[in-house]
Amino acid sequence: MTDGTPGFSRRNFLATSAASTMSVALLDRGARAAPTPAQANPREPLKLTLKINGRDRELSLDPRTTLLDALREHAGLTGSKKGCDHGQCGACTVMMDGRRILSCLTFAASAQDHDITTIEGLAQTDGTLHPMQQAFIDHDAFQCGYCTPGQIMSAVACVKEGHANSDPDIREYMSGNLCRCAAYPNIVDAIKQAAPQMKEG
Repeated sequence: MTDGTPGFSRRNFLATSAASTMSVALLDRGARAAPTPAQANPREPLKLTLKINGRDRELSLDPRTTLLDALREHAGLTGSKKGCDHGQCGACTVMMDGRRILSCLTFAASAQDHDITTIEGLAQTDGTLHPMQQAFIDHDAFQCGYCTPGQIMSAVACVKEGHANSDPDIREYMSGNLCRCAAYPNIVDAIKQAAPQMKEG
């Protein structure tokens, strides 16, 4: 029995249907038999080597660890402060490859293969202070001191970025660092003192 279409018959229809069903079944069986790739355990510690202040530090960290927590809790470098922990106060500012970053918003894993500089790495090995550190002392550019490490790191970057040519520029490019004690005029004066010394060095 046919419907008038050349080559169509009940037998051909049944054979085609059976072949299609078998193909799907075989493909499904093959997919189930294929080994499932092992997925990384998100709680498995990461083995990282971070270059901090010119020294390689091998750390084993939770993948979710921020650079700030890695520095403070695992590398023992407590100079960088945890203020707001939301990237709004600047107390955690460090430099990565010479550029300032907020370490509370940066995963430690993303800092691998980069040069990290913290406040502890600014002074010379003989204890001589960085010009910016000395200028902050000379101008009393801090009171409680909690924000000072981030202020200094940001101030160093501000000079290197070429944004320390005028008081308005300094205020603008330091605006991401908050000082609850309101030592802002003294911070501006400190940056103005240190800038030419940094350029000479």
